[in-house]
Amino acid sequence: MFSFTPVVRVILILNVLVFFVTNDSVIEQFGLHSFLSEQFNPIQLLTHMFLHGGFGHLFSNMIGLIVFGPMLEQFWGPRRFTFFYFFTGLGAAFLFSGVNYFEMQSVYETVQNYQHSPGFDAFSAFVDQHASSYYDRLVPFIDKFKSYPHDSKNIQDSLAIVNQIFTNQVNEPMVGASGAIFGVIMAFGLLFPNTQLFLLFPPIPIKAKYLVIFYGAYEIYSGVYRAQADNVAHFAHIGGMLFAFILVKYWNSQRKTFY
Repeated sequence: MFSFTPVVRVILILNVLVFFVTNDSVIEQFGLHSFLSEQFNPIQLLTHMFLHGGFGHLFSNMIGLIVFGPMLEQFWGPRRFTFFYFFTGLGAAFLFSGVNYFEMQSVYETVQNYQHSPGFDAFSAFVDQHASSYYDRLVPFIDKFKSYPHDSKNIQDSLAIVNQIFTNQVNEPMVGASGAIFGVIMAFGLLFPNTQLFLLFPPIPIKAKYLVIFYGAYEIYSGVYRAQADNVAHFAHIGGMLFAFILVKYWNSQRKTFY
């Protein structure tokens, strides 16, 4: 059913093996943390690519690898495909981390301002802007704080909650090979644009170039307008596709040298 080329096979096996030894401790140590987190380690830029948050996450990424990867490896050869895979994966990690740094810096500044001027209105604004995914579990406290906004205990509790939310967000690791996989999909669409692919959902044929356009547009939209409850690293996907586009275009411009 699938043609497993050498590098694709090794990447697949490594991801599956790592999945079976992955636990919360491994994810905390080797998942990619924010540059602002005390848990950040440069090696996480690489190791996060072999970690997944669940079987569905692993399955979807590996399906993408074994469907689109072999043709690229056959076209480029093992060494170039390996370079491409890690180049796009690292590019995705850097773009995600840059956007995350900007977002977390904004949250940090809001936390600092709240520590100087705590109050119900400021707390409600913080939750709306930076922690909407926490709203449901905070409803009892929000109602109590609204009823007694000048109560010193409510103010102290609100400070602790704001600090804890920031700590949770800045220390939340990103895992998965999705950045590299989206890079593989982008390269496939650029190099084999008219190849007919048959989707499972919905069960229709589509040319590779249109699939890439759809994925790219969806990820950009989701990355810009996503809800905070969306736990998908859209900017990692965008980064993988962007760095793939740059590298493929560069290699094509050097065709006389490389082919």
